[in-house]
Amino acid sequence: MTGKRQPTVKPSKERSWPLEQRPGFLIRRLHQIHVALFQKKCAAFEITPLQYSLLSALAKRETADQTTLAADVALDRTTTTGALKRLQSRHFIERSIDHGDRRAQRCRLTKSGAKLLRQMEMSARKAHLETVADLSKPDQKRFIAMMQQIVTANAGRLEATIAID
Repeated sequence: MTGKRQPTVKPSKERSWPLEQRPGFLIRRLHQIHVALFQKKCAAFEITPLQYSLLSALAKRETADQTTLAADVALDRTTTTGALKRLQSRHFIERSIDHGDRRAQRCRLTKSGAKLLRQMEMSARKAHLETVADLSKPDQKRFIAMMQQIVTANAGRLEATIAID
């Protein structure tokens, strides 16, 4: 410590930007709200929203390598691999070496994984709908369309892939 005091910077009203007006803050809060709703509606299944997304992506593709699944759900491969290992330990998916590329793992839903998805469908759908329930139906459609627009415009950004599970 040099003994010099740092000048106190007082925020001016012109520079002030309240949290409740910041898109990033609001998106993070909305994500927290959705995760809480998902966990409440889907508690009996003991599946995270990320795991549900992976199971859904795998159901759509039938089989896929881990890299493709990571891209489908916009996550890094390490996080995706960890989530897939947890799903495999619960016998919801099977992973095997890809015969065409021995470094790659092929994944597919098991019968119990497909059954879990069917059982979860209504509960997960309710969580998603409840997330936007405070908006009118037309506003829900507009809000989803705007989110899709932002996601599509940023689809190529690697830094937009985050690690959560």
